[in-house]
Amino acid sequence: MNSQHPRNGGHDTHPRRKPGKAPLAWLRSLAGRITLVTAAVAVLAVLVTGSIAFPLIRSAAVAQARDQLSRQADAFAAAPVASQALDLRERHLLGPDTYELSTITAAGAVSGAATQTLSPEEVQQVLTGQKISRTVTRGGAQVLVEARSLPRGGGIVLTRSLADVNAASAQVLQPTLLALAAGLLIAVTAGTLLARRLSGPLVTTAAAARRMTAGERTVHLEPSGVTEVRAVGEAINTLDHALLASEGRQREFLLSISHEIRTPLTAMRGYAEALEDGLISPEDTAQVGQTLSAETDRLDGFVRDLLALARLEADDFALDLQPVDVTALLEQVQRAWQPAAAQAGVQLKLQLSAPDNGDTLLVTTDPQRLRQIIDGLIDNALRITPPGKPLILHARLEDPAPFPAPLQTTSQPTGTNGVVAIEVRDSGPGLTAQDAAIAFDRGALFHRYTGKRPTGSGLGLSIAARLAQRMGLHLTVEPTSPTEDGACFCIRLPRTPAPQP
Repeated sequence: MNSQHPRNGGHDTHPRRKPGKAPLAWLRSLAGRITLVTAAVAVLAVLVTGSIAFPLIRSAAVAQARDQLSRQADAFAAAPVASQALDLRERHLLGPDTYELSTITAAGAVSGAATQTLSPEEVQQVLTGQKISRTVTRGGAQVLVEARSLPRGGGIVLTRSLADVNAASAQVLQPTLLALAAGLLIAVTAGTLLARRLSGPLVTTAAAARRMTAGERTVHLEPSGVTEVRAVGEAINTLDHALLASEGRQREFLLSISHEIRTPLTAMRGYAEALEDGLISPEDTAQVGQTLSAETDRLDGFVRDLLALARLEADDFALDLQPVDVTALLEQVQRAWQPAAAQAGVQLKLQLSAPDNGDTLLVTTDPQRLRQIIDGLIDNALRITPPGKPLILHARLEDPAPFPAPLQTTSQPTGTNGVVAIEVRDSGPGLTAQDAAIAFDRGALFHRYTGKRPTGSGLGLSIAARLAQRMGLHLTVEPTSPTEDGACFCIRLPRTPAPQP
């Protein structure tokens, strides 16, 4: 695939960022934030570790120096001559030690570096056999002091400056600082790698979503190892397949609708041109007018169905809820459709199964909208019912149990008084189980049975189903027995109790 440099007329796929924008964009990204959080946590861990470790190292060094000085003082007290000789030998071979040796005579005179360290009371304590182990301040510096009495009288005093101890512990602190710095570097590096690993699939997913937004389809994402990112990628793949299928159905539906609309337009244009050219004789004018009127009605039906679908998707869809007597409504529907049924040679029958106590089949709904659903179902049934066959309107009262939860919350009762079922059953070729599953999809049956059985605009059942959903009703395709012909559509509404006199 050839690529062109932007200066040579190609498209720059990486838009130039203004100075200072790149760092800000990186800081706002997931990778940048994970890196910053990891670095902040690592720095905080190093600071906390250092603030705890350094005092512990110093105190351990002081405790170790005190313990060593105490053992040396005990050794001098137990064997002063041998210890002094050993001390001189070590000083000669290894150099001056870090501690200083002072003596106390039997009369209490102190000689050496401990002259200003012990008080007269402490000197007397040493002479009486007590041990002295303490930290004193001498000349502004802290000193470790260990004093012991000698078996033949007098005593010895060992002193060591804390500055020497701290200097020795500093040699331990330096490697510790290097270890903490190495740990900080490793943590930041690991955080950066982790950020790239986590953000990489998300960046790829975002790019795929942008490609889908631009109209590209079949965008496949390889699943990532991270569970959450894998779920996002699988959702994008599922969305891509759903969009592809939905757009395919819409494309087929629009092509079918365009073909159906073009047919009456072609007939109308042909007759209009024939009238313009004077090819229609006066005695045929009435017949041509009837044909033009029928084709105009057919085209108007398509437009009405499309407008009805558009209105159903509007957010301001309003309902006029009121008590409705289903028996009276169906009688009105029968009278309205009787001439059309008679003209088609279809027997339009009304069957009413009233409650045993004689109560009315009363529901709370929008009567005009309910009539619109029933009219749409009858129009569809009348189209496919052969002449001489019956088309049945049936209303009955069911128990509350079969009634499912409403699709939309309304002010209707909960169905504790029963459910009113309104059926429209034709005597046509019927629907298979596969047909019933897609019966309310836009144009599905129209596309499947065009040229095989009478069809309308392909929108009637879809309009009825969407209207029932907006009203909180339940419209279903009912199964029929093997001995029955045709298809049966049923509307279920919660029954409203009759008002008490």
